[in-house]
Amino acid sequence: MSDSSDEQASAEQRAESDPEDVEALRKQVEEKYDFDDFGPADMAEMTAEEWDVAFDEETWITGADLLDRVERDLRSRVATRDVFARIERHREPQHVLAYSDEGYAVVYPDGSVEGEGTVLRDVKPTVALCSMDSYEVPEAVPDNPLPEPEAVPEGGGELGNRMLQAIAGVQLLAGLAMLAGALFALLDVFGLGGPGANIEFLVVGGLAFVGVSLVLFFTVANARLSDKFRAEEYRDRLRAVGLEDGERPDFVPELTPEDDGEREGD
Repeated sequence: MSDSSDEQASAEQRAESDPEDVEALRKQVEEKYDFDDFGPADMAEMTAEEWDVAFDEETWITGADLLDRVERDLRSRVATRDVFARIERHREPQHVLAYSDEGYAVVYPDGSVEGEGTVLRDVKPTVALCSMDSYEVPEAVPDNPLPEPEAVPEGGGELGNRMLQAIAGVQLLAGLAMLAGALFALLDVFGLGGPGANIEFLVVGGLAFVGVSLVLFFTVANARLSDKFRAEEYRDRLRAVGLEDGERPDFVPELTPEDDGEREGD
């Protein structure tokens, strides 16, 4: 049975169902799923009955309005780093194109989506939500939510790194002071070698403080190296989607009015 036949049968079954049962199921769905943070995992978990009561096709938004909403919502998600993709809105033919270095998705005015990879997985829930009139789409979104590769900072945790460095420095100075005190006590310098001198305690404590400081210094160095690696990896992904040369990845299809006409005739 085709998808359209399945949808028609499901609609007929829902029409024949007790309205109270449908409303009760709708309330359960609203409590079970967070539609403000609706993602691929929620979409896969949702049953056909839950889908029918959550997304009423009689009130679905389609056409250019749907594409405008999808475009704004995707740009907002890209700006907040929920989705990594370059978003393009095209008028001839009408569609929204989203692509990254790992896949692409094309959204058409009737709400259908085609593509591949992680981008397709991220875009499908967005289209479902934007087709609902009750879903609020952000109005003010940046035209270019992805930064230029050279504008990506090395890392955002420099304040934390400096604080750890300061703590490590204090620990190191304290450890060296205790080791120096043990040495002076051992040599009986400045009168530190008296009966009350606990040389073992000074040595163990000093080594412990030095050890902790070295661990903290290593943590800071590793964090900075990780930040630098992640920043460079992000720059490479931005270059791969053509933010420097304007070229799309080879797997992204080129849609023309002729292609759109052939699709509508299928």
